[in-house]
Amino acid sequence: MNNSKNNAAKVADFLLNINAVKLQPSNPFKWASGWNSPIYCDNRKILAYPKIREFIKNEFISLIKEFDTPTCIAGVATGGIAIGAIVAEELGLPFCYVRSESKSHGMKNNIEGDLKLEDKVFVIEDLISSGKSSIKAVRDLKEFGVEITGLGAIFTYGFEVSENNFSEESCSFKTLSNYSVLLETALKNNYISNEELETLVKWRNSPSTWTPNA
Repeated sequence: MNNSKNNAAKVADFLLNINAVKLQPSNPFKWASGWNSPIYCDNRKILAYPKIREFIKNEFISLIKEFDTPTCIAGVATGGIAIGAIVAEELGLPFCYVRSESKSHGMKNNIEGDLKLEDKVFVIEDLISSGKSSIKAVRDLKEFGVEITGLGAIFTYGFEVSENNFSEESCSFKTLSNYSVLLETALKNNYISNEELETLVKWRNSPSTWTPNA
């Protein structure tokens, strides 16, 4: 296993170990979109574990080096704010964050911080599903007038729709781990059985139409 895949597996194991990712094929969750899902991801739990938080921070720093050097880090609200600020602190860079929608009062900002037009911004997100919230943040930053060097996230489900959304926006992105690595890690470390793996794979192939016990 190469170092990149090994680290992706470490991230996946951390997420499973602290229940940031929950796999419940026999008792699925209902997403806000209305989809039935055997998986739920809450990467904000990482913040409660200093050693894991440190590992994730360092992984982002390594990932950022694969892109053009940024002059500012931006977090996508809300999941990308804390980890983005930690990464910016380590790199000695300014930090800002992008709201899901503009404030209804005061300055009515949708970007919080002191962003400069000459900035080159790397965007940090916690989770990519359809990619819509990430793409909206990227567009808001572009509309402000800055250059986007790329986007990084902790985890992605790897849906085709997200790949298409990022491609249409011409935004390069990478993640620290992904659904395929997660399933491989979960099976290897006995978080799931072979039967549950089969269910999780079926969901991934058609998440919008998947139903329990289908």
